[in-house]
Parts: sequence; C-alpha cells; structure tokens
Amino acid sequence: MSHRMRVAAATLSAGLVLAATGIGTAAQAAAPAVAPQKTAAAPCWASGGKWWCDNKRGAAVWAADSVTVVGYMNSNPSWFDCRLEADPTGGGGPHPNRWLLTTADNGKRGWMKDSDVYSETNTVPAC
Repeated sequence: MSHRMRVAAATLSAGLVLAATGIGTAAQAAAPAVAPQKTAAAPCWASGGKWWCDNKRGAAVWAADSVTVVGYMNSNPSWFDCRLEADPTGGGGPHPNRWLLTTADNGKRGWMKDSDVYSETNTVPAC
C-alpha cells in the first residue's frame, strides 16, 4: 500500500471514529453532504428527417386518448416526429407530461411516454 493510500485510509478511519462517537469539530458537523454526480443523458439526434432516441425495448405506443395501446416499439434506437407536453404519463422522469409522436413496429401511429426514452428529448421539436 502506498504512503498516500495509507494516509487516506487513516484519515477516513479517524473521521468514521469521530462521527460514530459524536466527537468532531463544528466544521465537520456543518460540512454539507456531497450528492453523487449524475451523468446527463445523451440527446436525441436528427437523421434522415427523423429524430432518433434511445428507448426501452417493448415500450408501449399509445393512442391520443393515452388509455389505448396501439402497438409496441421493440426497436432501439427508434425515430420520433415531435414531442408534446400533455397529460401526465404516470412514468415520472425528467419530463412527466411529455409524449413523443412515432410509429409503432406494427405501423400504427401513436405516442410514447418520455419515461420510456433514455435519451434527453429536449432536442426533439415541439409538435
């Protein structure tokens, strides 16, 4: 083990002991917790007059009523025409009211929930 690694391990051990025993400095107690960094999703991209996005295989494609499934998307990536902010998708994610217009693998037109798309969909034009 290198000297630097031994010093880091000793520092970490000392900090854990101080925290476990309630002994520590005011600065240690007041130090904010550091949240883990999340990587941003790669954006959808334009090619051949369509917008391509990485998506969940087998995702449902819904009719405009957002109740009826018209087909499924087993391809990945898939193409989309545009995006629409509408009724909540129930899927959460960064855009819980966003739907993307596409054509399901069976040829029927419909809407995919943004939560079924892994790519960032802000680059897809609004309908």
